[in-house]
Amino acid sequence: MGAIEMVEVLRGPLAESCHSGHAVVCDATGEIVKAWGDPHLQILPRSSAKMLQALPLVASGAADAHHLTPQRLALSCASHQGAPLHNTEVSAWLSDIGRGEDDLICGPEPSRDTSLRHQMIRDGVAPRRLMNNCSGKHTGFLTLTKHLGAGPDYCCPDHAVQRAIKDAFETVTNETTPGYGIDGCSAPNYISTMHGMARAMAFFASAETRGDTLSRAAARLTRAMIAHPDYVAGEGRACTHLMRAAKEPLALKTGAEGYFIAILPDRGLGISLKITDGATRASNAAIAALLVSLDVLDADNPEVARFLNPDVHNFAGLRIGEIRPKPGVFT
Repeated sequence: MGAIEMVEVLRGPLAESCHSGHAVVCDATGEIVKAWGDPHLQILPRSSAKMLQALPLVASGAADAHHLTPQRLALSCASHQGAPLHNTEVSAWLSDIGRGEDDLICGPEPSRDTSLRHQMIRDGVAPRRLMNNCSGKHTGFLTLTKHLGAGPDYCCPDHAVQRAIKDAFETVTNETTPGYGIDGCSAPNYISTMHGMARAMAFFASAETRGDTLSRAAARLTRAMIAHPDYVAGEGRACTHLMRAAKEPLALKTGAEGYFIAILPDRGLGISLKITDGATRASNAAIAALLVSLDVLDADNPEVARFLNPDVHNFAGLRIGEIRPKPGVFT
């Protein structure tokens, strides 16, 4: 089962480029409702796995012990912009657990917030770990590290934090992971299948119906993401704008190299999506199209259209084409 052509880029009347991918929708039982491409394809979910990586933070009692707000729980699942909103909250969180920016292993990154990035360039300010898009997740790792009384090298695969994450990952995907890759932020990123990740998202989507510790943690993280989409990503990002535009509760999270997940609590549905060439322009359009097909989003909503069907302009500002879902794929 090969990849399915999902998104095309038109220049005038010609489809100049085409992006192929895979997608799976699972119900609350973990069964496949619908699939495109290969449900058994092994993938690295990259940052789409952040809510899985945050499960031990909540399930262990660390979140309650350190009085984490929903905003901080949303940041633990975030790939944020490094905007002032995010930097202020992460900095305060680090202070509250007695840690500092130098304790973050995620590496330095310039802010992705345009105004702040330009100001950093003008002022000669170097990239900072605080502004790394994964700093919220890593502050969650540090919080769990402190709660467990573990050592500082929390990204080591043998560290107590990463062992807890692997256990949670395998539980909710219902798969034994064959291994991991190291993510851009230095944390292990465990391999799953497309079906496994959709099953995990359905676990989150249906978590309110169960009372076990891991399900309660999943429900709490899902609620935090839905309540605070601005902390999950930021202005101009598909995750934030599409969650705001949704007609029902929706938790949405992108990952590098064309990955996306969606959680639909009212329906108990979980979604995983992968664009094979890793293009964000295509993963944005494809996840929007899939959610439009499920009537979660309205195609004519401007906040949806900007990702579903953006115009292509040339250097003179002329509209010369468009990016669009390939007709008939998600209908």
